[in-house]
Amino acid sequence: MYTLGDIPRKGSLIFPGNEAVVFEKFRFTYRELNDRTNRLANALADMGYGKGDGITILADNCYQYLEVYFAASKLGMYLAPVNIRLADQETTYVVNDSKTSIYFVGEGYEERTERIRKDLENIKTWISLHTRLEGFHNYESLLANAANTEPNIDIDENEMAIISYTGGTTGLPKGVMLSHRNIMTAVLFSTMVMGLTPDDTECYVLPLFHTSSWAAFCVMMVGGKAVINRKLDLGEILRLIQDEKCTHINLVPTIYGWILQYPDLKKYDLSSLRFMTYAGSPFPPEVLKQCIGKFGNIFGQGYGATETSGGAITFLMPDDHILEGPRSRLLSSAGKPSMVAEVKIVDENGNEVKRKEVGEIIAKGKHVMMGYWNMPDLTKDALKDGWYHTGDMAYMDEEGFIFIVDRKADMIISGGENVYPKETEDVLYEHPAVMECAVVSAPDEKWGERVQAVVVLKAGMTATEKEIIEHCKGKLAGYKCPKTVEFWDSIPKTPIGKILRKDVKKHFWKGHDRMIR
Repeated sequence: MYTLGDIPRKGSLIFPGNEAVVFEKFRFTYRELNDRTNRLANALADMGYGKGDGITILADNCYQYLEVYFAASKLGMYLAPVNIRLADQETTYVVNDSKTSIYFVGEGYEERTERIRKDLENIKTWISLHTRLEGFHNYESLLANAANTEPNIDIDENEMAIISYTGGTTGLPKGVMLSHRNIMTAVLFSTMVMGLTPDDTECYVLPLFHTSSWAAFCVMMVGGKAVINRKLDLGEILRLIQDEKCTHINLVPTIYGWILQYPDLKKYDLSSLRFMTYAGSPFPPEVLKQCIGKFGNIFGQGYGATETSGGAITFLMPDDHILEGPRSRLLSSAGKPSMVAEVKIVDENGNEVKRKEVGEIIAKGKHVMMGYWNMPDLTKDALKDGWYHTGDMAYMDEEGFIFIVDRKADMIISGGENVYPKETEDVLYEHPAVMECAVVSAPDEKWGERVQAVVVLKAGMTATEKEIIEHCKGKLAGYKCPKTVEFWDSIPKTPIGKILRKDVKKHFWKGHDRMIR
């Protein structure tokens, strides 16, 4: 099994002249990328860093970000990337909690770094990726003065490679410990299922601090090209696909929905695309149908989690994206268990439930995390006998397809009836004026909790609360329909574009001591 650092090393041996990374005006072959990665690794080693030491990076997507990933791996160091949208206090927590010694900062995050610098307890070495800063090493100067030889340090595949911080139930982020084997298992599966070759090009859009970085690693596993997009800009993404003739792209459903609504979409030649994957949140079937109508039946869905290295617990192949007839129900499916995962649906006691019976998804495989950093009790709750408990409620049909009902924590109990928001949201998306929506619980004197909808309308379109509710009543049981609807200009989202239901829910439960009745 490879380590992350083997991606540029093997690439330089097998595909030395192939373009590996494209970012804005910069282009590097595999030989050049490996040379630069080695120089960074040797520069850090010359400072006295090595196995078991940690690195923090706060930056937008850029080619240097990949080099930091690979250099850390070659030295047996671990990387703790920082979500760029965290507040100062949260950033400080992540850096201190991860016990990292080196801090890389990218352009645009210098002021934040200066604000919190005095509060970062363990950082000894400061490195600026782009701008020259007092008290910081300059990234390119470090590379220029270091050797380009392979570090040749023996790295075990089970050593920790990344601490990926994700939302915590306590309000503080929890660090997911991922080994090289965890990450590379997910990467190898995705590489196979997407049929990647040296002739392929990935348009990489999602943040590199996220486990969605697997999409860049995958294409580089086979000598293909990773085209890195700095920040979410629909016009720039479409230009990159056209100009670089990208064959693959991985996005969350929300962004695909935005692309469909992009006014100048028809101006771009996107015919090079041959595989479009989505993950992170369910794809409303009506929007998915529109995407397939626009781009063709080239969509694949991976359902996973940070705790599974971003890799697939299940996968829905393009052939199962069926638009008409009884099997069109599969558009609502997360697919079948992937080749690298064992999957069960269990009840509260851990017993496997019958087909079509709702329970919690649990998964086992070499891509499942080592555990949560410095959180043994939380690790014990999440990992039982090697099985990761996802917190997602689902059922499996007779053919083995898994249908996710919703997050266990998002379920609404209204008048004693269980309502899963996703089911209501899917119906809302069928309304022609609805661009985005979120369904959450809100306090209700009569029912305890009510079904509350928040809707963002498409540009130039109108709808009323009554119209939206009536639309749902024709398709859902009464207790599943929104009791009230609010129209917002936008809905809170994560950095990768997933709708933050918990933030929407907080809005309605403000002033209450708990968000449940």
